[in-house]
Amino acid sequence: MDHLEELRWRIIKAIGAVMIGAGAVFFMKDWLFDGIIFGPMRAEFITYRAFCSMSYHLGIGEQLCFQDLQLTLQSINMVTQITMHIVASLIVGFIVAFPYIFFQIWQFIAPGLKKEERRQAQGMTVWVSILFFLGVLFGYFMIVPLSVQFLGNYQVSELVKNNIDISSYVSTVTTLTLATGILFQLPVVVMILARLGLITAAILKKYRRHALVSILVLAAIITPPDIASQVLVTLPIMVLYEFSILIARRIEKKRNAKMNKA
Repeated sequence: MDHLEELRWRIIKAIGAVMIGAGAVFFMKDWLFDGIIFGPMRAEFITYRAFCSMSYHLGIGEQLCFQDLQLTLQSINMVTQITMHIVASLIVGFIVAFPYIFFQIWQFIAPGLKKEERRQAQGMTVWVSILFFLGVLFGYFMIVPLSVQFLGNYQVSELVKNNIDISSYVSTVTTLTLATGILFQLPVVVMILARLGLITAAILKKYRRHALVSILVLAAIITPPDIASQVLVTLPIMVLYEFSILIARRIEKKRNAKMNKA
């Protein structure tokens, strides 16, 4: 019961951190929507400017330059805008509070670990947070702009205009951003499984092709049906997969060295 009571307080603290972050963001509506969420709709977005600059340096003119999206966002229901305001604030609040949330999770788990396990896992919160924020930044500045451009400009016919509901747009931006942040946790998952003895570097190398196919399928699910977005998701995840193999190999070497000493 004491353990459950501690878990309850950890959850309350984590939720409290999210609510504080969401509350702060809620009152910065212009920054949240015009600056962040609707940013990828404008041609001056930093990613588009980078692609356009690269296009000129490659000598291909304006081939990689993007224009403002030719679509109109609309709100069909009376409560849609306030709902999206709350939802977007909660998601950004979660992203901002993520290190503290994981810290609370770790503080609950750590007492159940052995002293050596706790020593080896030092800095876990820092590394998990770094990977998460790298994933969020990669998703927002790379996957989201390309997805928004593809989906926002795609038309089956000129007779059909792109009048997008705001809830659809906001869910696309937030889902892609969060999904990429979670996918970047792959090395952490592999590290935990390797220390539990459930996975080895040999197994990861053996099933590398299967992993590639799985990542491609996952990329196809969370991104629009265009090759550029899928490749952009697949490449960093495969790099993280190869990095995970190195992590598993290092853990095995330490375990074998410890067994030989014993």
